[in-house]
Amino acid sequence: MTIHIQACTLSDLRLLQNISIETFRDTFQHQNSPDTMQAYLDRAFNDNQLEHELRQPSSAFHLIYADDDIAGYMKINLDAAQTENMGSDALEIERIYIRKQHHGQGLGKHLIHYATDIARARGKAKIWLGVWEHNERAIAFYKKMGFEQTGAHTFLMGDDEQLDLIMTKTLE
Repeated sequence: MTIHIQACTLSDLRLLQNISIETFRDTFQHQNSPDTMQAYLDRAFNDNQLEHELRQPSSAFHLIYADDDIAGYMKINLDAAQTENMGSDALEIERIYIRKQHHGQGLGKHLIHYATDIARARGKAKIWLGVWEHNERAIAFYKKMGFEQTGAHTFLMGDDEQLDLIMTKTLE
């Protein structure tokens, strides 16, 4: 299998929107009401919102391909674009999702390593992310990748307040 990662641009907006909705729905629909899920999808992944995010100079989306198939994506934030004030020495992975048919192929590891390389190139000392407290599979993966829980914050899923664990990995 050939794996490659590329930057996502405005011309990829529809692809980004489709994979964002697909992967978010596949990950969380069984644990949230249909109305709550739809409200979140409508707010987070509409054209205007994604275009705004793609234009942010301190944020970047990256698409990962397995052979020629789009397999997932990641969004990173630096400096003031971080969703929590974690300092100028941190890089946030705000979103990292792999399509169901590509689970178990090591693609999440590739994205974490890619984010780590970006962080090091930018002189960052740590990487952090938020993960829903009930997403046990993701929590186990992040622990395996060297992340530790360092806090928590509220995540709004529609009108439903949920708890995200903040997990941090210190870079050496």
